[in-house]
Amino acid sequence: MRPIIEFRNVCFSLDGRMILDNVSFQIQRGQTLVLLGRSGSGKTTILKLINGLLKPTSGAVLFEDASTADLDPIRLRRQIGYVIQEVGLFPHYTVERNVGLVPRLEQWPAEKIAARVREMLHLVGLDPDVFCQRFPRELSGGQRQRVGVARALAADPPVLALDEPFGALDPITRSEVRREFRNLQDRLRKTMIFVTHDVQEAFQLATHIALLKDGRMIAIVEPEDFARIEHPEARAFVESLN
Repeated sequence: MRPIIEFRNVCFSLDGRMILDNVSFQIQRGQTLVLLGRSGSGKTTILKLINGLLKPTSGAVLFEDASTADLDPIRLRRQIGYVIQEVGLFPHYTVERNVGLVPRLEQWPAEKIAARVREMLHLVGLDPDVFCQRFPRELSGGQRQRVGVARALAADPPVLALDEPFGALDPITRSEVRREFRNLQDRLRKTMIFVTHDVQEAFQLATHIALLKDGRMIAIVEPEDFARIEHPEARAFVESLN
């Protein structure tokens, strides 16, 4: 089976500093790959390379067998739903307009957009009759995060990229949203790349965990095999669970 995303010997440097060093891996359709590592390990750089915000210094990033360097960046990004920690909702847009943003850019008919917005809000546990006309400032942190996920899913992209999306939430809300997100994964079977430095989050959400340190890929394993990685960084993360 061909991977939907592939890194081939990718290096990325900035101002003479190596950020990613010869990284190679594949992501199959339907997998949830969690990029786990400390701050500065290269996790977010990988996401930005996938959606074309950055270009490799050397090597190649492939999306559905095509190099991202050869793809129209706008078309590429519209195939990747993007969710970040601070959500990035437009404050002057209602929830309805925020969620329907990409379908409008794709010139969907108005009635189809309206139906899709309601469907997505139901999917993330928000009543559209209550929330459609609210503005982001009128929502709690957990509600804004749910709207962010709904917006990322609205145009039905094959891939979701999530950059520590729950990091700004309080522990109780974070646990609730994680649980809801896991249920969404089970229902939607999207390909997901999820960035975190929280090993517990990685174990809860991943089908595969990629451990990074100082821009290098140490290993990619299924969660049940993580504790068997023979590397000090893996042991440090396992010990943090205790």
